[in-house]
Amino acid sequence: MIALPSNTQGFIIPYVRYHDAPAAIDWLRVVFGFEVQEVITNDDGSIAYARLGYGQGLVIIASVLDKDIDAHMIQPGQAGGVTQALYLVTSDPDTLCQRARTSGADIVIDIQDSLSEGRTFTCRDREGHLWHFSTHDLRQPFPANTKGNGHSTEGYAS
Repeated sequence: MIALPSNTQGFIIPYVRYHDAPAAIDWLRVVFGFEVQEVITNDDGSIAYARLGYGQGLVIIASVLDKDIDAHMIQPGQAGGVTQALYLVTSDPDTLCQRARTSGADIVIDIQDSLSEGRTFTCRDREGHLWHFSTHDLRQPFPANTKGNGHSTEGYAS
């Protein structure tokens, strides 16, 4: 494992871009209960970045600007699909799934029970990003009733 400088905390904050970032921010707030913590706008009114809290987690939402890091990214519609999904832990996926359905989100995996993830569902927002909700906090070990061959770190450098 690579040692981080002693004054550094290691964590990940997803960065998701939208053509209509204000609408996405409002949707995430109303449908899933995200808390808008900070919004920084550009001179043209686009969103430079918005920090949204979700429990102990954060996500950064920004407008598609085609500059800086954006020049190296494409949107789901340009890619013909997505290459990643956001995994969110919730104690009430049933309510969130119903809110997503009512808001017009595309429910790509309906509410279900999973041996490894508890109760889950996955939806696609209006711009094609995938949001996966689960009762299982992946920072914790898998439940004791998980079946399968287990997990291996063999072959990975540490």
